[in-house]
Formats: sequence, C-alpha cells, structure tokens
Amino acid sequence: MTNARIEDEKINEIRESVDIVELIGEYVQLKKQGRNYFGLCPFHGENSPSFSVSAEKQIFHCFGCGAGGNVFTFLMDIEGYSFVEAAKVLAEKGNVPLDVEINKGQSRSNLPAGSEQMLEAHDLLRKFYHHLLVHTNEGQEALEYLLNRGFTEETIEQFQIGYALDSWDFAAKFLKKRGFSSELMEQAGLIIFREKGESYFDRFRNRVMFPIMDHQGNTIAFSGRALGEDQPKYLNSPETPIFNKSKTLYNLHQARPHIRKKAQAVIFEGFADCISAVRAGVEHSIATMGTALTEQHLQLLKRNTDQIIICYDSDSAGLHAANRAANMLHENGFGIKVALMPDHLDPDDYIKKFGEKSFVSEVIGASQTYMAFKLYYLRLGKNLNSEGDRIQYIEEVLKEISRLPNAVERDYYLRQLSSEFSLSLDALEKQQRQIFFNERKKGTLPQPSLQKTVTLQYEHKLRPAHQNAERYLIAHMLKSKEAAYKIQQMLGNNRFHLDEHQAIITYLYAYYEDDHEPDTSFFLTYLSDQNLRRIVSEIEMMSVSEEVSDKELTDYINQVLKYEKMLKIKEKQEEEKEAVRRNDTQAAARIAMEIIQLRKML
Repeated sequence: MTNARIEDEKINEIRESVDIVELIGEYVQLKKQGRNYFGLCPFHGENSPSFSVSAEKQIFHCFGCGAGGNVFTFLMDIEGYSFVEAAKVLAEKGNVPLDVEINKGQSRSNLPAGSEQMLEAHDLLRKFYHHLLVHTNEGQEALEYLLNRGFTEETIEQFQIGYALDSWDFAAKFLKKRGFSSELMEQAGLIIFREKGESYFDRFRNRVMFPIMDHQGNTIAFSGRALGEDQPKYLNSPETPIFNKSKTLYNLHQARPHIRKKAQAVIFEGFADCISAVRAGVEHSIATMGTALTEQHLQLLKRNTDQIIICYDSDSAGLHAANRAANMLHENGFGIKVALMPDHLDPDDYIKKFGEKSFVSEVIGASQTYMAFKLYYLRLGKNLNSEGDRIQYIEEVLKEISRLPNAVERDYYLRQLSSEFSLSLDALEKQQRQIFFNERKKGTLPQPSLQKTVTLQYEHKLRPAHQNAERYLIAHMLKSKEAAYKIQQMLGNNRFHLDEHQAIITYLYAYYEDDHEPDTSFFLTYLSDQNLRRIVSEIEMMSVSEEVSDKELTDYINQVLKYEKMLKIKEKQEEEKEAVRRNDTQAAARIAMEIIQLRKML
C-alpha cells in the first residue's frame, strides 16, 4: 500500500478520527448482534448477512467472500480510491488537517480505461450547464420555465439542474479545448459523430439538463428536457462504460442518510417524480431510470434498507409496473407498501393539483400493505357483480394468500374474503390449503427468507491442523508484541508452511520493529496485498483468549513442526519406493530405518 507520502503518525490520527461502523454504515445497513455489527456484504451479492464490522477492533470482514480491512481499505475497495485519496476523504470526515497532492494516475484505479476522463467531462459539463442556467442571459428562459413549473432555487441547486445552449457544437468544442478526446466523449454519450463532414455535434441542445449521478455522487449521464417542441420531450444519455440504467438508482447518493434514518425508501418510476417528492419533503426518495427493477437495483437497496414504498403512476401501465415491482421485492424478502394516487395522476401532477402536504399524508402516509395492494390490483378490469369474474377474483386472491408466510396474515385475509362475499370460512381455508399444496408441488411458492443468526464460518472450515495452528499463533502475535517475539524464538529457523502466513508475520515483525504497539487496524495499512488483509481480518475475528500459556504456544509450534516432519516422511517414503523399484535392498532398508526414526519424533 502506497503511504510513503503520509507519516505513520498522521495515518494513525486519521484512522482514529473516523469510526468504522459509522463509515461503513453509510454504505451498508448494519445491525448489532453481540459485540459486532452485521449486514449484507457490499462486495458480493448475498441474501443473508455475513459481513461483520468490529467497533472494538475497527476492522471489517466478510465471512462469505473474504473481504476485510480497515477504514482506508474499505474506501479503497468500494470506491476504487488510491490510499492517498482514501486518506484525504477520511481526513476530511475526521476534521484532521492533511496537506497532500493527489496525482490523477492514483485515483480510481479500478475503473475501465477512459472512465476517469468520462467522469471528469460529465462533472465539468454539469457545472457549466448549471452556471448557464443560473447566472447567464442564455439560460433565463430555461430558468423561468423551471420556476413556473414550481421548482425553487434550492431544488435547482440541490439537483444541480442546468441548461444546454441552443448550439450544434458548443459542448464538443468546449470539451476538446479542455483536452478531452472527441472519440472518447462520443463513447461517453456527450457528443455524436456526423459522417457527413466528419465532425462532432452536441447530443444535448436547447434543453433543461438534469444530471444523473451514481450512488457515490459522480455525474455519469444526463437527461435533457426540451424547451420547445423538439422531440423527444426527454432525451437521455445512452448507456456507456460509466452509465448502466440497470445499476443506477437516481438520487441514492443524497437519499441514503434519509433512508437510513427512516429505515425505508420510496421508489419512483422516473427522476422527475423523485425530484417533486423530495421537494415535498419526502427526502428518502429514489427512482429507476426508465427501466424495471433489476437484481442489481435490489442489491443496492438491500445494503440500505429492507422496507420499500412503491409510488408509481396510477394509470394502467403504472399499476402493472407497480405490481411487477411489488412481486419482485416481495420474493426477495423486502417489506413492501404501495402508494396509490387517484384520477390516473402521476406524483408530479398530484403535487401540483393537491399540494405537497396532501401528497405526504394522503399518498405516502396512506400507503397500502403488499396484500391490500394485491387485492386492489386483482379487482382491476373485473366486474364483481358477474359470477364468473367474482369466482376468478376469489381464486386469484386465495392463490396470493397461499404465498403469505405469516399464518396470522393468512387468517386475516381469509376472514376478510369470507365476510365480503358471504362465504364459509371453512370452505375458503380448505380451498386455500389445496392451492398451497398444488403450488408447492409446482415449485412456484417463494422460499421463506429466514433471518439466520450469522455463524462465524471460519470455525467450520476444514483446514489442516498445521494451518489452524499457524492461524492461532498469528492471532496471538497480533495481540501481543511479547508473544510475537516469543513465537519467533520458538520457531527458530523454521518457517510457516503457508506462504501467506509467513508473509504476514514478516510484515508483523517489521511493524513491531518500527516501534508500533499491537493494533490490527493500523497494521492493516502495512499490507499492500489485498489477500493478506483478508486473511488478517479473518484471523482477527477469531475468538482467542487474551492471555496465552507457554504450553498452548508450544502445542501450536509442535503442530507446525510436526507437519514439517510428515512432509519429510512422505519424501522418504517416495525414496524408499524408488529404491525398491531399483532392487536396491540395502538403500531401501536404510531409508526404512530413517522413516521409523522420524515417526518416533512426531
């Protein structure tokens, strides 16, 4: 890890100024269990939490994928920062003065080639478009349009809304003058190549510009709203190396702290509705980018909350989309409510017609439960005065009730159905059970998502005895400088058999020789290899006693040395076989005696 430009004392000061639980809590929904905090790992997809954060040790470790480290390495892994860039971000969070320069080549090393420049170009245009809208005569018409639509100056500032000039190639020339490659800017979706004349022109012209940002707050795309009669009304950036609609949730970077506070997110179909909702005070609002919910969206959501309110348009298409989203979220273990609006209105129209307070109380506040929405949805297009439609509706409702994991809920809705249609509760229960068994045979019932207690998986991994012994020795060496030097003497010239373990103790001896005290979180900054950091964080999560006896250490050392002798015995056994193959009975007998002596030493 490159940290030569920052003194160890400063690194330690920065590390101690930031609580790892608070930092990771900005990315992962954490719940306390025992002494540690657990959540869904942000580095791989999972449904049961195996990602652990220790407030006491100031480290994290995932028992699923093995990711592990401290506050610095977490930011480096999740944001793609260099060490110096992570240090600057953490220093700012912890109010620690840090005067270092960041080279462009150091930042975001995990991005595909050209992506850093694409992000820089988008950020530059976002600032320029915003300046044009707010501070220039050219943007006056667009600004008046927004203000007349109910946008406030605060909203325009918050969402960095801007204006693209009515010019064919202003952005193309502007970016080229700033040193950006036109070919790369075409790949970024900002300009378009015109074969006739072999020149480039702007994708966005004479439009109100809405920047789209990823969950880290980087500008990755734009949506431009036409001011005149140009079509389409909304023109969006194409998908690019930095913009994927299936992985993007609009406003997540700003909504995240409000989602955590409310333990809930409100999701809309488009960014315009999301902005209107935030303007109305629903700050935990996010939106998909003109696409249905995807598995990638669910992974982003799971890291932040397991409670969702769906607020889509109330027309036929919106209700069908809400039903698809509700089913998908329900099957993935989310708690769901659905906010319904009257008169085929979308959220933006509703707020204009009835006001912000009404939207908050009568729409968001009156959200229906998942099952209540399903009952409403299943009625659509049916005439319940018609016997055929009524029977079809009852069968569809019974099918939905069969999918409910909670017995109390099933009983509640069965009684509601019995009361509404004057049907025998016994008959409905019998029919519901029959549907349940039929669906279970077909395998169409969702699997119940059990909230399992997290088990420390390393305790159940079957490792050779000598590897476990090496891990316990490292665990004690991490806790005590005296134990580390005692183990060094007991090992003598012998090495650990696993190369990674030997590398860790080599770094650890150097760490102690630099006059540092035992502190695993700080020691992790000495490890440049991500795999070594993972192993150290996993070992540190092991349960070991604070004090260790000489006998216990001797037993571990003997396990390590015993393996060395076993390897020697295997080597001798191969030599013995070779001697027998050559009919060299004298050599075979001598080697056999050596094997006997080695076995006596085990």
